[in-house]
Order: sequence, then C-alpha cells, then structure tokens
Amino acid sequence: MTETSEKPQTPDAPSGAIADFGIDTTSLSTGEAIKDYFARMKDGQLGSIPAVLGVIVLAVLFSALSGDFFTLQNIANLLEQGAGQTIIAMGIVFVLLLGEIDLSAGTASGVCASLMALHYVHNGNLLGSMGTGVFITFIAVLVLAVVLALLQKIWAGAAVSLVGIVVILVGAPVNAWVEMLIAVCTGTAIGCITGFLVSKIGMPSFVVTLALFIVWQGVILQFVGEGGTLPISTSDTLNAVANGNLSVAGSWILFVVAAGGYAVLALGQHFSRLKRGLVVQPTPIVLAKVGAIAVVAAVATYLLTINRASNDLVVIAGVPYVVPIVLVLLVAGTYVLNRTKYGRHLYAVGGNKEAARRAGINVPKLRTSVFVISSSFAAIGAIVYSSKVGSVSGQSGGLNTLLFAVGAAVIGGTSLFGGKGRIMDAVIGGAVLAIVNNGLGLLQQKAAVVNIITGLVLLLAASVDALSRRRAEASAR
Repeated sequence: MTETSEKPQTPDAPSGAIADFGIDTTSLSTGEAIKDYFARMKDGQLGSIPAVLGVIVLAVLFSALSGDFFTLQNIANLLEQGAGQTIIAMGIVFVLLLGEIDLSAGTASGVCASLMALHYVHNGNLLGSMGTGVFITFIAVLVLAVVLALLQKIWAGAAVSLVGIVVILVGAPVNAWVEMLIAVCTGTAIGCITGFLVSKIGMPSFVVTLALFIVWQGVILQFVGEGGTLPISTSDTLNAVANGNLSVAGSWILFVVAAGGYAVLALGQHFSRLKRGLVVQPTPIVLAKVGAIAVVAAVATYLLTINRASNDLVVIAGVPYVVPIVLVLLVAGTYVLNRTKYGRHLYAVGGNKEAARRAGINVPKLRTSVFVISSSFAAIGAIVYSSKVGSVSGQSGGLNTLLFAVGAAVIGGTSLFGGKGRIMDAVIGGAVLAIVNNGLGLLQQKAAVVNIITGLVLLLAASVDALSRRRAEASAR
C-alpha cells in the first residue's frame, strides 16, 4: 500500500491575513513570510490585490489622458462623489459574506433619502406631505418591522426602528440631525423586514430583494411624485455632509488620531503577542505597514489642506467630511468582523452553513442581521449621496446605485460565493469605480461608454474571483 500526501486545506482568513503577509500557524522570518505570501498568491488567494493594482493603473492612465485628473479640486471631488456608493457597498459586504445578495439596497436607500427630504421640505409634517392613508401605512410598516425584529431577537434593529416611530409620531421639528436619524431608522426597519422574509419564510434572497427593489422604487415615487424633486441643499448641515470640509487643524487632528491610532493598535497587539510567545507576523513587515500607512495619510492630508479654490478670494481647504465618516464605518465594521464572536460566526456560516448550524450557531438570526446592517449602511449612504447631489428625486437610489455598490464590494475582493471578504474591499472597489466614472467624465465620455466600461470592470472582477477560487481549490487537493 502506498501512502499519498495531501496538502491540507487552508481556509480563508477572516482578517485578510493573506493580503497582509499574515501567518496562521507558524512564525516565519521576513524572507520566509514574503515567499509564503507570493506562494499563496500563486495558489489563487489574491484578496484585494487586483483591485489595488486597478486603482494604480487607472490613476496613471487618467492622469496621462487628462491634466485635470490629479488636481487638488478633482481629488477632493473624487472622494466626495464615490463616498455614498462606497458606504452602501460596505453594508453589502456583510450580506455577501453569507453567500446572499441584497438587490434592494439601492432603492431602500432611496426610500430613506426621500423620507429625509420630505421631513425637511415640509417642515417636519410627514402626515400632511404623505396624506393620512399613506402615513398610517408607513407607520404600520415600521411597527411590523419592530415586531419581526423582536420575534427574531434582533434587539438593536427593534430599538432603532422604534426610535424612528417615536420621532415621526411626536412630530419633531425640522432639524438636519432629526432628518438623518429618520433615514437611518427607516433603513434599519427595512432590513428587519427583508431579513425576516429571507431567514424565517425561507425565500431566496435574490427573489426577495428583487421584489423589494421594485416595491421600494414605487414607494420613492409615491413620496416624491412622478418627476418630482425635493431640494435639500438649503440646509447647511445636510449640504455639508458631502460638500463640507474639516478645518486645516481638524484635518491634521484626524491624521494623528487615525494614523496614530492604527499604529498604537497594530504595534501594541504585535508586541503583546510577541511577548506571550504567540504567532505573529515578522516585526519588520508590521513596521513597514504602519510606516507606509502613516506616510500615505500624511501626504494625502497635506495635499487636501492646500487651498484648492480657483478664486484667490475664496479658501477651500481641508479633508472632506466624508473621509472621517467612511473611516469610522470602516473601523467599526472591521472590528466587528475581525474581533467579535459575531464576525467569526459570519465567516463560519459563509464558509459552510450546515457545519455552522451543527456547531450551534443561530444561522437564521445571523441571516436577518446582515440585511439589517446592509439597509442601515444604505441609509447612511443615502444621506451622503443626497447631500452631494443636493436633492432627492424619483430616481434616487435607482439607476446604477445598486449595481455600483455591489460591484464595489466584488471588485474589491469580496467573494460572491460567501465566506471571504472585508469591509476594506468595498472601499478599494469603490475607489476603482469612482476613478472610472470621474476619469471618463473628465474625458467627456457619454453615459453609454461609462456603463460599458464599468460593466466590463465588474465582469473582470467576477472572473478573477471565480478563477482564483478554482485555483485555490485545486491547490488545496
């Protein structure tokens, strides 16, 4: 009898260890870690590398084709234009990790945006602006969301949805923060309903969210009206969300907090594990990562604090507000996925749902929760993109909003098959799509060309995902 040796399977690391020279079981030297990294790449474990390379290539290409691409004003616009869809994509990552899909995230964000605008334009009088029948139906849907959340023990979803009911029924006066709160509460309620239909009724997420995509599109038209537009640019606070900037001092404070906080956490954890004799990445690699992030952040902060106004009488300087918004969501989402039991359960269910169920994980509750998170992120994204546009129309959240959001997550490296992905993937993928749209816009290309190229980029990303997964499975045999 001959013995055959099999290469042990290496599960996808939730924290994206492959993408940052992470070592799972054995401490290696710096050289060995680098060799191991490239060996894993060869085996098909690419992570977000294709998307990062895409960002670099596209930036070089558009800078060569247009002299306006690398101007300070365009860099700031690039951050602001892509932030809304990137935030929606960050929420969709949670859904994709379970191998599910949320096709209703775009129009759900449109519903949240239209409610925010309705409350602002009509001086807080949602009853008068909707009409009695529509208003009662809307409140009934929110109540239903609370009940469904309680039945599934999604306490946070129930609490946030209930807050929305109270704020609306009390008749809170016009206030930008109240409008944004209503939007987020509505998004959470939508997620509770979507999650219940998928996890408890057992309907495929594709069917449920496709149906709700159409339903929410109709709701938007009901709220805004056929061909109607609700302006919100007259609100200084709502307008500043995507168009305002931190002060120069505030920008550098953000740099210190963000880069310094990352350095403290990364180095603290590294040396703590090293002191206890646990497996760690090579210290030079950790120091190099921290240093590289600090340098990039410092350069970006410096450039954004330079006056980028074309008129010398006006000063436009500082990091756009959308940057700290995205950073907070990125840090929070990354912490949840990498450092909590909830995050570990998500990866476990995405990797093998049946095995996770047998291990005692509450799979239905998890499935509901990811749709709650997705819709809540969609509401925040709605606030950002509505602020950038300055109004809400019947097309808000429709058109390419969802396609670009899902595309950003997939392009960044999140797998459509579940079990693999990071919040950072959505940010990187969002940067790719933002550069494509911004660059083609500077070149004055027609919408047809933009759609064709964007679709081809998404198709390429999906192909890379499928091929790399096939390669990883083959190398694991």
